[in-house]
Amino acid sequence: MTDTAFVHESATVEPGAVVGERTKVWRHAHVRAGARVGADCVLGNNVYIDEDVVIGDRVKVQNGVSVYNGVQLDDEVFVGPAVAFTNDRFPRATGEWEVVETKVRRGASIGANATVVCGVDVGSYAMVAAGAVVTRDVADHELVAGNPARRLGWVCRCGRVLAKTDGGHEAMRCAHCGAEHEARPG
Repeated sequence: MTDTAFVHESATVEPGAVVGERTKVWRHAHVRAGARVGADCVLGNNVYIDEDVVIGDRVKVQNGVSVYNGVQLDDEVFVGPAVAFTNDRFPRATGEWEVVETKVRRGASIGANATVVCGVDVGSYAMVAAGAVVTRDVADHELVAGNPARRLGWVCRCGRVLAKTDGGHEAMRCAHCGAEHEARPG
């Protein structure tokens, strides 16, 4: 752990965990040995980061989230309150666990109370709506919602909705920031 990280007095950062510069670890958070948390991150109240989890820089994990072994959060990921990640497709209380990897790519956002089932890849700058249940890969810039999560459209890097359809191959311009994006095939 770096000298410039802030760890609340009620939080636990186990020996062997790496916490980057200027990262804030808030009340009752727990970072296990072997976990790596990047610089300028925020781990909210009651956040649990399991052993061997890798979290990039400038990531925000809000209150009540458990990030289990096998989950990777790239740079600038947002994880809303009470998001649930799983890490075994056939969990049982006894016997061996088979950890299945899940990746959340750069700049993606996962809304409050969403569930991300293990083995999926959430693409760069994708947006998962609050309460969604993600059971399949989510493409870069894709907006998904529902149970199971389905495509509603596409979002810009700034997070605003670009299109509420599957679109074709035409270019889309963000009305908020002006960025141009090529539409994904339906």
